[in-house]
Amino acid sequence: MAAASLIPELDDIVKNGTAKKRAQAIERISELFLEGAARFQAQHVELFDDILVGLVPTTEIDTRAELAARLSRVDNAPPTLVRQLAREDEIKIAGPILSHSPLLDEPTLVDIARKKGQSHLAAISERPKLTTSITDVILRRGDRDVVRTVAANDGARFSEGGYAGLVKRATDDDVLAVTVGQREDISSASLKELLAKSEDGVRRNLLDAADPERKAAINDVMAEIASTQKPAQRDFGPAQRAILAMHQAGALNEKALLDFARQHKYEEAVAAFSALSGMRLPMVHQLIQGDREDPILLLAKSSGMEWTTVRALIMLRLGPGKTMPPPDIEEARVNYDRLSLSTAERVLAFWRAREKTKPA
Repeated sequence: MAAASLIPELDDIVKNGTAKKRAQAIERISELFLEGAARFQAQHVELFDDILVGLVPTTEIDTRAELAARLSRVDNAPPTLVRQLAREDEIKIAGPILSHSPLLDEPTLVDIARKKGQSHLAAISERPKLTTSITDVILRRGDRDVVRTVAANDGARFSEGGYAGLVKRATDDDVLAVTVGQREDISSASLKELLAKSEDGVRRNLLDAADPERKAAINDVMAEIASTQKPAQRDFGPAQRAILAMHQAGALNEKALLDFARQHKYEEAVAAFSALSGMRLPMVHQLIQGDREDPILLLAKSSGMEWTTVRALIMLRLGPGKTMPPPDIEEARVNYDRLSLSTAERVLAFWRAREKTKPA
């Protein structure tokens, strides 16, 4: 075959040839291979493998990178050469092979994932199929972007421990939490753990992104979580007496409410919010404890409160040490600015009318 006739010439090129001649030789041989790859038998592929394995390491990075890109999707590419390219430190070379080549077996991928850096892990994470042995290593060593990539890969499979790792890392990564929650292969137990550890904003984003079937599953899990959580019992008596005293002394105002909210004095803040808004305390407590911040916006707008106070009340709802993602905070601020006083008053009039029908 044509490649065999090049061997004497190649020996001289390897020993004495310039970088340009080596690149030209690789281009000629790879063209020969790609032209006949579909009909080559094992011995033909082996011949190309023997030739290129000795020639490729002596060439420039760009030449190796181009060759790797061309061979990355060929089913019967020279196997030794492919493994050699996959282990290159230069990601321009290794990347296409790691992401696409069907010739890399599980042990090879696991070994590379254990030894190489984040760029190599990212490339492996994009493969059409990934076994649990590979994803276990990726989750153990990968940075945030790598883990997000592998979590979004529908062809990736995760062990029970792998899913536990995903859920744990999603606790501090809202983007990852939404991605993991959308996976079709996530178990009910893992989904429950993910939702139990997620903030309300993440749950809403997950519901918004879910298809109807997944949305139903999420709602079922949320109902199950809610049924197992006992609401905190709060004694508002002392706070109500303190707020009444402040009112009688003329010291009850928005600044006092803001101070209570910032200090996470929940009972005092709710009692003050109730007194300033004219809404019964149980109703204010129920609104603040709800899944969304919209009722807080309505109640605050009807009372003419500043955004600073509204933001503190939203944080009060989340609890000490917790916060909303900045985009969600900004969305709430924009919604508050857009909310008209007349709309807020109409909604509150409806709530008050409904409250009158309930027993005191």
